[in-house]
Amino acid sequence: MKKLIFTLFCCTALLALTSNVANAQSYKTALGMRIDAGDGSTGVGFNVKHFFSRNGAVDANLIFFDGNVVGLGAEFQYQAPIQGARGLDWYLGVGPNFLFGKHDTAVQLRPTAGLDFKIPNAPIDFAFDWRPMFTLNQGTEFTAARFGISLRYAF
Repeated sequence: MKKLIFTLFCCTALLALTSNVANAQSYKTALGMRIDAGDGSTGVGFNVKHFFSRNGAVDANLIFFDGNVVGLGAEFQYQAPIQGARGLDWYLGVGPNFLFGKHDTAVQLRPTAGLDFKIPNAPIDFAFDWRPMFTLNQGTEFTAARFGISLRYAF
């Protein structure tokens, strides 16, 4: 079921990113859900993105993973438009992430690179990003194959 949901979101994001749009609308805050998938377990949870300037935003997540693990994280992101593609922006970011399990807590550093698409004349925003993770406690571990998909209500 998780693979089906992940595939549906990927297809929806791809269609949204490749559609021909008339004009773009910016947003100040967007609230919705995020899927965090790749090597390891898949998580689903809440996502909020808030802009403090045209290019500066904070993207925060509360993600629930298999095995009673909860992830809490936030990244500062620099975001800019892609010329000739209305509503489509690229972004880079970095920030801390914490995984809380039954018996331990993992501290991570999460760099992020992705695309953000705000549908013009609609309060819908999609984001797809590469979210590798550096786990810093219990020895440093790097996991490259982690990705995020967000579907948010923008206002």
